[in-house]
Order: sequence, then C-alpha cells, then structure tokens
Amino acid sequence: MHIDRSKLVGVVDEGTNVAQFIIYKIPEFEEVASHQQEVKIYTPREGWVEQDPLEILDTVRICMKKACDKLSALDYNIKDIVCVGITNQRETTVVWDKTTGKPLYHAIVWNDIRTDETVDQILAKLPEQNKNYFKSISGLTISPYFSALKLRWLQDNISSVKKACKEKKCLAGTIDSWLIWNLTGGVKGGLHVTDVTNASRTLLMNIETLNWDPLLTKTFSVHPSILPEIRSSSEIIAPINDGGVLNGVPISGILGNQQSSLVGQMCLKPGMTKNTYRSGCFLLCNTGEQKVLSTHGLVTTVAYKLGKDKPAVYALEGSVAVAGSALKWLQKNLKILGNIEDSEQLAGSVFSTGDVYFVPSFTGLYAPYWRKDARGIICGLTGFTNKNHLIRATLEAVCFQTRDILEAMNLDCGLNLNKMNADGKLSRNSLLMQLQSDLCGIPIFRAQHQDTTALGVAMVAANAEGINAFVLKPDTRLTNHLQDTFLPTTTEAERNFRYKKWKMAVQRSLGWAVTKKSEAMTDERFRMLASIPCSLFVITSFILLALSRNPTRLT
Repeated sequence: MHIDRSKLVGVVDEGTNVAQFIIYKIPEFEEVASHQQEVKIYTPREGWVEQDPLEILDTVRICMKKACDKLSALDYNIKDIVCVGITNQRETTVVWDKTTGKPLYHAIVWNDIRTDETVDQILAKLPEQNKNYFKSISGLTISPYFSALKLRWLQDNISSVKKACKEKKCLAGTIDSWLIWNLTGGVKGGLHVTDVTNASRTLLMNIETLNWDPLLTKTFSVHPSILPEIRSSSEIIAPINDGGVLNGVPISGILGNQQSSLVGQMCLKPGMTKNTYRSGCFLLCNTGEQKVLSTHGLVTTVAYKLGKDKPAVYALEGSVAVAGSALKWLQKNLKILGNIEDSEQLAGSVFSTGDVYFVPSFTGLYAPYWRKDARGIICGLTGFTNKNHLIRATLEAVCFQTRDILEAMNLDCGLNLNKMNADGKLSRNSLLMQLQSDLCGIPIFRAQHQDTTALGVAMVAANAEGINAFVLKPDTRLTNHLQDTFLPTTTEAERNFRYKKWKMAVQRSLGWAVTKKSEAMTDERFRMLASIPCSLFVITSFILLALSRNPTRLT
C-alpha cells in the first residue's frame, strides 16, 4: 500500500483533567492514532486547585510515546509527522527555576480562588475599586480567574518564588510555556515562549500591541523578565529537543484550548459562535480583526493570529466556571448519580425540574456577573422533588448560564447570534443539547468530531510558514466536519418565563461568601485602632461609631 509520507501532524492537548496526544492525517484531518491519560488534581484547601507540573510533563511525554508507538501497525512511522501543535488549559500558572528546571510550587489551576484577597488589594488602589479598570488595555476584568493574580499571590506567599525572582532565576508562564520550554531543551537552551491567545488570558498583555504592558506588569508586581516571549499562533517555534520519540520535529502551532476549539469548529468569520461543554463552559464569538470591549460582563480575547505578519483575530468570551463539574458534584458529593453518562437518561425520566432551579456557583460566578461572593444555591424544592429533578435542574443550569452569556454577546456585538456551535465531552448528552436549544430559542449544531480542540491547533500548526501542509482560511471547510442539529421546541413566552425565574435564583446566590476584608480594603479610621493603646480602645470605638452614624454630632 502506498502511503503519502510527510502528511501527519501531532497535537499535544493538555486539558484540566486529561492530557492526550493525537496524530492526524493531512489534509483530511482524520485521526490516525492517539493516547490519553488523566491528570491528577490536588485540593489542599477549600477553593485551592493545584496540579504538579512535573506530572503534567511526564503525562504528556507518555501520551506522545504511546500514540507514536501505534503508528507502525498502521503502516506509518514517526518520520511522517511533519509538525506538532500544542493546545492547553488556559490561565493555569506555573513558576520554575530556570537553572534546575524544577517547579517552585504546584501549578495553580484556572478555577482556583485563593487570590480573593489579592484581588481586594489591587482594587483598593484603583479609582472606585473598579474591577474593569484595565479592560481597555487587557480586555479582561480583575478576577482570581486570570494568571496575573496567581503570579502576584505566588510572589507574596511562597518564599522559594520570592527568592528565585530576587536572584533572577524564576521563569513563569501558562502550561504551554512550561511544556515548550521542557520539550525544546529545558535547562539546555529551552525556549521560553507563549502565543497571543494564552498571553491574552494573563491580564498582563496589551490587547492592542500584543506585548506585555508596562502598566499591568507594574500593577501586579510581575517583572517582565520572568515572562515568555509572545509569538503568533501559527509559526515554527523550534524543533523538539528532549531526547524523546519526536526529537527534531518542529513545534509550529500554539492555541489556548478554547481558541483552538473555536478554530476546530470552523468559526472563522465574524459572528460565528461556539460553546465548549466540559467541566466549565466557554462561549466564544469571533469578532474578526475588530476587538469589541464588552460593557455587559464579557471579556475580550485574542482568537488566533495565523503568522508573524498576519493580523490578530479577536473574540468576545464568556466563561462558566461550573458545568460538567456540577454533575461530578452530584456523583461524588451527593452520590445521587452513578455515572455522568447516566444523567441524560435520569433527567429525561421526568418532564421538567418540578420548578427547581440550581445555581452551581461553587467558586463564585464568572461571566457576565463576575461575583466572587456567590455560592451554590438550590431553589424551589418541594416534597415532590426527587433526585431526577435535581439532575435535570443541573443540566438546565448549564443552559441558563450559557444563555446569560449569549444575551450579553447580543448586546455587545450588535449582532443577532441566532445559532451556536457546540462541542466538548458534555455535549454528547443529547438532552442537554435539546434543553440548550429550547432555553435559548436557537438551533444548536453539535460537532460530530470528538476532539475539535485538538483539531483546531492541528490545522494551525500545519498552516505555519515553513510547514505549508495546509492553508487555513475563513472559507475553509473539511469534508468530514459533520454536525448534529437541535431545534427549539418551546415557545418564546415559556422560555422567557423560566429564564426570569433563573435570574431570581441567581440573585439569591449572591453575597454568601462574605470574607473578612484585607487590610488594604479596610477603612483608614478603623485601621487606626490597631495602634491605639488598649485602655483607650473602648472609648475610641464609641467615638468612631458615633461619627459613622452622625458625622456632625461631635463637631
């Protein structure tokens, strides 16, 4: 059999829970071989989510080797792989010593919320404590979600990080940077780079210039020397040089996983929208070369940049912190769900939620609310409620959170977003897709392709100048890019009535996580008490209380 050599592309897809290596045949982008393994998550405290960077690296290398080992049985060999692309969980932050190659701390994962007080400290120094103060520069709101807050916390709280920064030995980056540095040589000349899509999620990059911004790095006390060089999403970075199975194969594509999914869904024209259903939900709308600064709670991000001299394409994004992980909570914590896959059958066994609404804001609410004080709440329980109603309410919560973001996108874009592409493991649940269509009143087009995230960066890597194995354009279509269609079956009045009750439930979830304010956020007159002699404490307290109630009383 004749095999067209030089027509394979490999992809490292390092997600929050699973790492995999997939090999595609070009130009059809049919999967040839793959291997995946779970990535361990550590939760040392409530709200803290960590991973071991060395475990991530080892897992990626194992996946690369085992996928490549399958090629010979398929009449291919490793030399047929012309390039490698990398797509990764975003915002997750790694710091390491460039002289030893060892991590200085566990990776802080994107949904970790330990930086609440760090956010307060930053906001205290800004006019009106405005969390959107840097939106015109970065496209982002000030939130524990983004990497800058994680880096600031690491420098403030981890002595080894502080010491390495002082000695100019520290390197910092997102997961793509950590992998590329190691795969291209590590301490023996590894490249410290990232791409514009990952950099745009740090709250440190200027969304216009596509460079690290001096004001942002100063505000978050992050020295630019520890940060990676920002590259385009589609260019030859360097050959792999780690002594592994893919030694010598060039890395030529990098995309954050949600941007990669946008490309994989072929949403390459302005107004095209996709939602990825995983542990969280990530809804992106392509806005073309024009960046749209949201006034309705969304963030502006770089969607992709297909070459050094090509313009950046932007997207509006809304992120849902808890989607599939809410089903896992039902399974692991409440133990009312055997397997996640059972949720479709169990939720489908009841005709409605019985008027039950579940807001799964376990770590606060992301877009469009950005309320870190929100916590999970279940409303509308009656004696009639059973576990199947709650499971169905959990699926509907995913759909309502998605509608929240679509409503904001419609207002920001001025476009009528009248359809949506869907992908991700959770999208295999057909009841969820039908509920999404019903509750939003739009058609949902579910990708039949299992790995649109990996597919996106595969196309971008093959497109790179010097590889030239594929041309990616706005009108590109793959012959095997098939979709399932879900059409709405409810009336507008019905869906709007239910959405109104969802908004009522959201309001009830706010304000639960009332934590002690950090010193930076405490009123100056009350902070004075710390320096007052104990004998005068009570008298001074009464005076201050009187002043707060009636400032003119003691004048």
